[in-house]
Amino acid sequence: MENIILTVHLILALLMIGVVLLQRSEGGGLGMGSGGGGGAISGRAAATALGKITWVLAACFIATSITLTIMAANRAGSDSVANQLGIDAPASATAPATDTPAVKPEDLLPPVPADAPATPAKVED
Repeated sequence: MENIILTVHLILALLMIGVVLLQRSEGGGLGMGSGGGGGAISGRAAATALGKITWVLAACFIATSITLTIMAANRAGSDSVANQLGIDAPASATAPATDTPAVKPEDLLPPVPADAPATPAKVED
């Protein structure tokens, strides 16, 4: 069932791309508008057949997207991928070892000599 919905989803995507590319650009957003001011196009243009087809295809595309998401969420469950494949994780990967000491921030710094000043000496020009 999921493969059928996925196939319909891909076909809808391709159809929607084709319908959008067939539509005429009237906004002039890319600088390729209809030339002079106003003319036959004024205010809000009436919805064309391609515009209505675009809305129907978009609604169907969203519906198939939501359906595929719900199906994937139901199939996922709470198991990890390793458990679904039957691979057991080693014990060292699941629980931290207790015999290793914790690293302290002081261990990461280089040793400072006991007679070193708290602030560096001032360099005069």
